Amino acid sequence: MALFLNENDVRQLLTVDMALDGVESAHRDLALGLAQDTPRQRSRLPQTALHILHGALPAQGVLGYKAYTSNRSGNRFFVHLFDAASGRLRAVLEADTLGMIRTGAASGVAARWLARADSRVAGVFGAGWQAEGHVRALCAVLPLERVKVFARRADKLREFCERLSRLTGVAVEPAASAEATVRGSDIVGAVTTAAEPLFDADWLEAGAHINAAGSNALIRRELSEAAIRRCRLIAVDTVPTALAEAGDLVPLLEKGRLQPRQLVELGDIIIGRRQGREETGDITLFESQGLAIQDLAVAARVVAAAEAAGIGQQWPLADI
Repeated sequence: MALFLNENDVRQLLTVDMALDGVESAHRDLALGLAQDTPRQRSRLPQTALHILHGALPAQGVLGYKAYTSNRSGNRFFVHLFDAASGRLRAVLEADTLGMIRTGAASGVAARWLARADSRVAGVFGAGWQAEGHVRALCAVLPLERVKVFARRADKLREFCERLSRLTGVAVEPAASAEATVRGSDIVGAVTTAAEPLFDADWLEAGAHINAAGSNALIRRELSEAAIRRCRLIAVDTVPTALAEAGDLVPLLEKGRLQPRQLVELGDIIIGRRQGREETGDITLFESQGLAIQDLAVAARVVAAAEAAGIGQQWPLADI
């Protein structure tokens, strides 16, 4: 019997630490040749787009895919998880919350490996659904004392900061401006749908780490060329995925101002194949597009927790 987990089930089971562990394991497996990941594919209609990411984590016993639709009425996310040995369907999960926590966890893992260990202040652009996971993950991996958040809607921003302060135990505060968000920040996070750069490169502090999580399409751009050129290290999920859809990087690659060989995969840093931060004053960047194997690793942990707790509904599909 296959297991079905709805959004409430996932929210009950999934923790930030579980997601951090899953995401880091996926990058490690990929770097060691123990995983396969296929970049996102999209089918577009005038009203709706279908997005599919798939991959395999044989060392963790799973393979599968995430499929989601985007429409003006909203987005709908599902992860299908199969047993790697038998090919049988193991579980289907509603994956809106899972995707939010997983996306934040990718930035958290990057910050764990690339940010200065003494980072105390973060500045984050965005107060939407995805920004919540970003802030929660940063607070989980670094000894942050303050998070400044900048967003367009003041009422939404106040509610976001109050709620995230309660969730994390860290002072999450509205920022007065884009410049105030960046200046004095050890970590700068961007989790928006912006089409134009969010801040001036000159505002970045020496030694800052940047997580850019919103530019996962060629029409989106959160960082200027000047900001990217200030970065001593540019890390990505995988080079093929970055080349396909990193809106911050593709324009520079097309102009020859950035070369693919300059991009470093996060997994290679985790296993020690490539060096991360070299100097305290280096500015580092992680461009996050998202990988199927990140979702699969997190989903596998949620399913294991559900099975142990007896949570979820059984579907009679395992033998199909």
